Amino acid sequence: MIKRIPINSLKVGMYISDMNTDWIPHYNYSRQGKIGSDAVIEKIRKLGVQELYIDTVKGIDSPDGIPLEDVDRENHAELMKVGEQTPYNRPQVELAIEREHADALHGEAKTLINTLMKDVKLGRSIDMGSVNEVAEGLLESVFRNHNALTCLGRIRHKDSYLMEHSVNLSVLMSVYGRYRKLPYDVLHQIMVGALLHDIGKTMIPDNVLHKPDRLNDEEFEIIKRHALYSKEILEQTEGVSELTIQVAAQHHEKMDGSGYPMGLKGEQISEYGRMTAIVDVYDAITADRVYHRGIPPTAAMKKLLEWSDHHLDRKLVDIFIQCMGIFPVGSLVEMRSGLMGVVIEINEHDQMTPTVRLFHNRKTQQSIALRVLDLSTPGCQDGIRRALDPIKEGVRLAEYI
Repeated sequence: MIKRIPINSLKVGMYISDMNTDWIPHYNYSRQGKIGSDAVIEKIRKLGVQELYIDTVKGIDSPDGIPLEDVDRENHAELMKVGEQTPYNRPQVELAIEREHADALHGEAKTLINTLMKDVKLGRSIDMGSVNEVAEGLLESVFRNHNALTCLGRIRHKDSYLMEHSVNLSVLMSVYGRYRKLPYDVLHQIMVGALLHDIGKTMIPDNVLHKPDRLNDEEFEIIKRHALYSKEILEQTEGVSELTIQVAAQHHEKMDGSGYPMGLKGEQISEYGRMTAIVDVYDAITADRVYHRGIPPTAAMKKLLEWSDHHLDRKLVDIFIQCMGIFPVGSLVEMRSGLMGVVIEINEHDQMTPTVRLFHNRKTQQSIALRVLDLSTPGCQDGIRRALDPIKEGVRLAEYI
């Protein structure tokens, strides 16, 4: 049986089934195995791990353990409770119309990040004019119909993770900030910070940054420096605001002080730094990377709630979930009818009734003609039963988003 236990209950002889460390984006140590010494336990504790999962079949049990099924039920109930409050941003234009603009903007933004990374690595300065122009274009698209760019964030390529992550973080931060009714100039500054938050990775040796295997302790410490490097690079760049620097410098800080590079705790982390930490973790854990298979958006929301007791700001996590929806854009879902589809637009009035593009019948295991169903339409007899994992279902989201 799989159980979740507090770190203080971890003992030699227990078998870890999941170290519950996906909130550390660059951590790629083995997350499974039997505990052989107290030294290993101390090493895990120093990572900031507060709770983890053990397999009682492969190792000794714990009286403090909570069965995985109970954890899942608790997380689901909490997600439903948080999701009772609904988004408010009504799109100004239809999704199909904005999608064409969004495609071009998304590609332009990825190209910019790639160029900036190369320039900074060669010692050139950041072209802030281009950065501000791209940020403005993305922000305008978000205001027209934020679902368009959010959809594109679900189409990922492992080899382009660094560029896509920066762009997606910028988009999600703008959607999040707009939901919170932040001033337009503040939205622009946090978007710029998100676009440039990983610029410090240009200072990390390629053999560490692009290592396909597990990082050793020394390499992990090296890659953790990138947030500090981002801060230093932006401080030396003309025309970059303090707010923008905060976003880049604090995106890996955690509420309990276990983050980096400064080990800031609680209110020591700026409001925008705490927002960025949430969005950064969400985007990282939903993406496929060399050493990590992405999890579905709804499952990621549950993990944000689980981690918010120690690592993330719970109040801001709740707001992010309310902003993105229980079934965020790009979620693969099963309907009560047995049909399968992808969420393409959230509903501003009811998170349980988004717009879904249907394409498959799970009961008959046959494809169906593509059709769009707005679950909020009066008289609609169908509804979402549950979220699905595209990998397990063998679905390529890019074909239907």
